[in-house]
Amino acid sequence: MDPDTDLVIRRAREEELDAAGELTVEVYVKEGHSRPDSPYAGLLADARRRAEEAELLVAVDPADGAVLGCVTFAAGGNAWADIAEPHEGEIRMLAVARAARGRGAGTALVRAAMERSRELGLAGMAFSTRPHMTAAHRVYERLGFLRTPARDWEPAPGIDVIVYSITF
Repeated sequence: MDPDTDLVIRRAREEELDAAGELTVEVYVKEGHSRPDSPYAGLLADARRRAEEAELLVAVDPADGAVLGCVTFAAGGNAWADIAEPHEGEIRMLAVARAARGRGAGTALVRAAMERSRELGLAGMAFSTRPHMTAAHRVYERLGFLRTPARDWEPAPGIDVIVYSITF
C-alpha cells in the first residue's frame, strides 16, 4: 500500500492488463486527449504490449482489486521513452479513473515511477504532457518536476506537447 493513499501501487499483473488498457482508452478518449480512431488509441489499449516492452504500474483498490489508475514507465533508450535521455526515466499514458480521482492515485503512480528511476540508478526523469492536462501538471509540480520548455516538441503535425523534468 502507498503510505499516502489507501491504494496498492505495483507492476500490473496478467489479469489486470485488459482493465488497464480499457481504463487508459476511457480516460484519453472520453476526455478528448485522443481520437478513438487514432493509432495512438491502439497504443493506449495495448496494456499487454506496454507491460512486456516497458513497465506498467497500476493503482489497485485493495477492497475489490479494481484497477483505478495506471502509467507506463520506461528508462531512456527504451522504445517507449519519447523524450528521456539514457540517464532519465519517463512516464507515459498516466490515467486515473474519474471515480477514483482525489484518492492520490496519480501522485502515487508518479512517485512509484520516480522510485523506479532511482532503483535503476537514473539521474532524473523527463516526460511529455499535453498543455491542457492541467490537473496532471499540478501533480508533477507538487512532486518537484519543472517545466522544461527547451525540450517541448511536436510528435505529429498539430500535436504540441510540453516537457516536465526533474533531477534527483
